[in-house]
Amino acid sequence: MQSGITVSKELQDAFNHLVSNPSQRGIIVTISSETLILQHVLPSKSTDFFTDLPALTPLLSATAASYIVLRRYPNAPDGYVAITYIPDTAPVRQKMLFASTRLTLVRELGTERFRESLLVTEMKELEKQGWEKHDAHGAMSAPLTEEEENLKGIKEAEAEAKGGTEGRRLETGGKLSIATSTEAREALGMFRVGEGGNLLQLNINVKDETIELVGSSSTDADGLASAISDTEPRYSFFRYTHHAEGSEQSPIVFIYTCPSGSKIKERMVYASTKLGFLAAMSSDMGVDIAKRLEISSPSEITASTLEDEFRPKQEQKQGFSKPKRPGKR
Repeated sequence: MQSGITVSKELQDAFNHLVSNPSQRGIIVTISSETLILQHVLPSKSTDFFTDLPALTPLLSATAASYIVLRRYPNAPDGYVAITYIPDTAPVRQKMLFASTRLTLVRELGTERFRESLLVTEMKELEKQGWEKHDAHGAMSAPLTEEEENLKGIKEAEAEAKGGTEGRRLETGGKLSIATSTEAREALGMFRVGEGGNLLQLNINVKDETIELVGSSSTDADGLASAISDTEPRYSFFRYTHHAEGSEQSPIVFIYTCPSGSKIKERMVYASTKLGFLAAMSSDMGVDIAKRLEISSPSEITASTLEDEFRPKQEQKQGFSKPKRPGKR
C-alpha cells in the first residue's frame, strides 16, 4: 500500500547537501500536509559513526514517528541507511501513514543510495548497543556457499525434528538465514500495530530464498481453514480476538502449515527457517507471538482448537491416599 505522499523540494535539496557535505551525519524527516519535509539536520562531529549517535535521540519524540536518513558507510555510493522510527505510543493513524510511506521516501531520494532500510520502535535501538546488535545479526546472516547452505539446512532440519529446545537454540542462534522482502516486512509492521486485517500470510520463494508476502485479510477462527492454502506451506499470523478473564484480548498466533503433498525441499526450507524467522520477528520487528501452532492441513484449525489453546490450564488436585496397613494383603 502506498500513501500518495511526495517529497518536498526542500527535503530533496537537504538530502543532496547531505550527500555532498561530510559535516552532516544525517537528516530527520516528517510528514506534513501530505508531503515529506525536512525536520532536523544531524551534524557530524567525528568520522566515527557511533560518536555522532548521542546527538540523534534528542531530536526524536517518544510519541511521534519520524524518518531518519544516516550516512553509515563513508565514501560508498550506497552508504546511507533509511530508518523508519515508529514508537508504540504514536497515534494509530500516524503509524499507518508512516509505515505505508517509507518506500516512497527511499524511492524518491534514490534507491541506489541506500544499503539498508530499517524499522525501529524504540530509541534505544538507535543507540550504539542497538546498532551493534543489528550488525551482529547481519553478520550471522552473511551469504554461505551452496555446500555450506545445504549442510546448514540439513543440520537445522534435524535439530527441528529432535524437538529439543536447547538444541534448537544452539542451531539457529536467533538468526534469519534468508531474506525477508520489503513488502513482507512492511505488512508485518502494519500487522503488529493492528492494521491491515487480522490474518497475514507469508510464503518462502525457495528459488530466490526470500520470505514473501502472500496477502492480508480478515476472517474469524472458523474461516482460517478456507483462507490458508491447503496445497502449499505457509507462515501465517492470526490476531485471535476473544474474551478471557472478563476482558477482550487479541493475542497473535503463529500458524505454520505444511501440507503432506509439499515438496521435500519446501518442507526442509520451511522447517529450518522457522525458528530463526520467529526470533527475527521478535527482536527486529517487535511482533509478540502468544502461541505457535504447527499442523499439516489448515482444516485442523477451528475455533475450538484456538479456544483449547487459550483455555487456562486447571491443576488437577489429587486427594491424599492413606497408606495400606502393614500385614494385610
